[in-house]
Amino acid sequence: MSKQTTIDIVNLVATVNLGTKLDLKHIALRTRNAEYSPKRFSAVIMRIRAPRTTALIFATGKMICTGAKSEEHAFTAAKKFARIVKKTGIEEIKFLDFKVQNMVGRCDMKFPIRLEALAANHASFSTYEPELFPGLIYRMADPSVVLLIFVSGKIVITGAKRRDDIVRAFGNIYSIVQQFKKSG
Repeated sequence: MSKQTTIDIVNLVATVNLGTKLDLKHIALRTRNAEYSPKRFSAVIMRIRAPRTTALIFATGKMICTGAKSEEHAFTAAKKFARIVKKTGIEEIKFLDFKVQNMVGRCDMKFPIRLEALAANHASFSTYEPELFPGLIYRMADPSVVLLIFVSGKIVITGAKRRDDIVRAFGNIYSIVQQFKKSG
């Protein structure tokens, strides 16, 4: 991979089980930065500033944490959300089964890419319909991830569960898109 190409993790989604049923109205009334509209969505939406993340907290005790930029930030944020819920008076809160479900990364190849030719040569992995979506959708088998490749040379990767899956996927795609570099 090129020396000037850097891979950034831009979002991470993790889940955790708080180990008990929750009264969402109770939580929403006793916390700041929380919203609960049961007619619109059946979870409390809670936000914190450091690390800047959002949690969806469900009555089942399951929690989804989004917006973190690293595994460490996701874990720290999930712990903070659990502590906030516990401070509302729900003492039986636990912290079970923390798991990263999805990572989103991006990079800039720093050169334009001929998407039509890439789609034609990699038809079994690619979907490219520019009148519906401007990027080529590349479904990689190993690691099992999806890449969005744009003419500008920007690439977004999603579906990874580990950081090294993102690095491997970019390593795999780099040599492929190098062949479809636009000249001039």
